[in-house]
Amino acid sequence: MVLFTALGTLSVSDGDRAWAPSSPKLRQILALLLSRANHVVTFEAMMEELWDADRPKTALTTAQTYVYQLRKAICREVSPEVMPLTRPSGYLLPLGPEQRFDVQVFQDLAGEGRRLLLEGAYEQASRQLSRALDLWAGEPMADVPCGPLLTAYAVHLEEQRLHALELRIEADLRLGRHRELIGELKSLVTVHPHHEWFHGRLISALTRSGRRSEALQAYRTVRAILSDDLGLDPSQELQELQQAVLTTGSTPARWAV
Repeated sequence: MVLFTALGTLSVSDGDRAWAPSSPKLRQILALLLSRANHVVTFEAMMEELWDADRPKTALTTAQTYVYQLRKAICREVSPEVMPLTRPSGYLLPLGPEQRFDVQVFQDLAGEGRRLLLEGAYEQASRQLSRALDLWAGEPMADVPCGPLLTAYAVHLEEQRLHALELRIEADLRLGRHRELIGELKSLVTVHPHHEWFHGRLISALTRSGRRSEALQAYRTVRAILSDDLGLDPSQELQELQQAVLTTGSTPARWAV
């Protein structure tokens, strides 16, 4: 089983042996092919990724040489079965049943977790979403020089990770794990200070854990951050949450998970 990884540093492993191209350009091409696995990466897209608007006159020939070098390295270091294939308009990296790509595994697990959450199977949803998130070993393609296409792909992956994290937190809250989540949520609002969903879940978790004064302070904190950084007030949902905590010591129905 050949495993390609991009949720962290880029690597290809076959059994106990892990390998990655030493050349930054070859890592970039491999990452681009993986980002569109089983689909053709056109010559134009490859040149855009490698050089953007500053492509040399020999861009096409140079890109083809890079792919040739990548093929030789994969054949030597991994297996000829996972070499990029030439197509009339570009190149295709085929991934079959004997190859796995950690991004696809993450997406499959996250999708299953979301389905389970919607069905009310909170324990199973939390487990599947945790498995998905555990695949992340750092920033996507952390050791790859990213041009415009891979930069956009990395942003897309980060958004998927955040959404999976939200779903896993939602599942855990529905399981009554409010106290256990407080530390994680405090960390998340520090890393993502403008992410109101995380702030709202922290306020809710503190309230349902009997820590009303801390919940109100958490609201004052997010209000100050949004005002100072963005010139905005908290969303209507956050304002309603704060008012309910202030007047009744509880959370509105939409937050009472």
